[in-house]
Amino acid sequence: MNEQPLAERMRPKTIEEYIGQSQLLGPGKPIRLMLENGILPSMIFWGPPGTGKTTLALMLASYFDRPFYQLSAINSGVKEVREVLDTASKAGLFSQGKRPVLFIDEIHRFNKSQQDSLLGAVEKGTITLIGATTENPSFEVINALLSRCQVFTLQHHGKDELIAILKQALEKDKELSKLPVKLEETDALLQISGGDARKLLNALELAVEVQRNRDEIRITNEEVKQAVAANLAAYDKNGELHYDIISAFIKSIRGSDPNAAVYYLARMVQGGEDVRFIARRLLILAAEDIGQANPMALVMANNCFQAVESVGWPESRIILSNTAIYLAVSAKSNAAYEAINSAQERVRQTGDLPVPLHLRNAPTKLMKEMGYGDNYGYAHSYEGNFVEQEFLPQGLEGGAFYVPGNNRIENEYRERLKRLWKEKYGY
Repeated sequence: MNEQPLAERMRPKTIEEYIGQSQLLGPGKPIRLMLENGILPSMIFWGPPGTGKTTLALMLASYFDRPFYQLSAINSGVKEVREVLDTASKAGLFSQGKRPVLFIDEIHRFNKSQQDSLLGAVEKGTITLIGATTENPSFEVINALLSRCQVFTLQHHGKDELIAILKQALEKDKELSKLPVKLEETDALLQISGGDARKLLNALELAVEVQRNRDEIRITNEEVKQAVAANLAAYDKNGELHYDIISAFIKSIRGSDPNAAVYYLARMVQGGEDVRFIARRLLILAAEDIGQANPMALVMANNCFQAVESVGWPESRIILSNTAIYLAVSAKSNAAYEAINSAQERVRQTGDLPVPLHLRNAPTKLMKEMGYGDNYGYAHSYEGNFVEQEFLPQGLEGGAFYVPGNNRIENEYRERLKRLWKEKYGY
């Protein structure tokens, strides 16, 4: 058995071998244009595990024939960053002006001071920084660094791409290509992968290994499930089950099951998950899945987010538990989430419609003469602080984007809206 994992052996060396991310590498797309124009700016790759962030960084450095240095934010600090920057700076002097590439995996795990230590080198052009992150860089990367980098989003591989990766491995891997492997079914492999190429190839390798001494190695759904079942039990905050556990956690809260929510929270606590990651997901859930059914949920989640940053592990587990239970037992509504989705879709369809004249600001004499602000009814000047008037642009009159959910608070909203707007919005 080869000591090097199949996923590592099959890491593409050239753009031609790379499967997927056509939104970045296809004709006329951003990274393809960079290659064609000989441009390599500092950048951050944001996407789930197994989408090729490290591979893409290696290929870009190779394509531009640049010295390549790599750090993992999990086990590197300011000292290691400065040492690599010093080495890279010296290497740049002896590489015919070719700026070295510094690749930092899991860059979101760097704190502010660690990220600050990169700024000078990026600004001066000492290095080209390529960062990889599974978390939204808007939250995790300091603004000063983010503003100096292009951000590219990588996506999970699609079904056809995953099957192509499987066939490529069976045909081109020096070890697998020598074995009597017959790919009969792929559903189990695709399901286990979840769009993650690394998971896909790991599962394939396991399915092959357990049958290595057979005359014929059959890759069927049943063989794959048996081979990988034992390998799916552990929680790995850096990869395999990271997204599965947080998904189960969120869905348990959405489904109003505090017991399951606390169980999955415990899995993440035991696995040493980033406390901010958990708190941020609770904050999003409070807005998306509870919303107007219990406006205090968002306040609770925001307080939780601020508190866990101050407290840290292990005590923050108690704060997270309190919040998860509160959100799980709370009434649920996704009406606000659906409202913004519906409104955005209408904006995409209709474009930038003119704001009605009576709603426009009139800071100049000319604007006043043109009727800006005329006939606007100041709500507080009327009984009940309400006067019926049109607020939507022409053509969208009567469009109801917010539809109150069926819960105590939103039922009260519905009755008030009916009373104010009569039949206009269909409440």
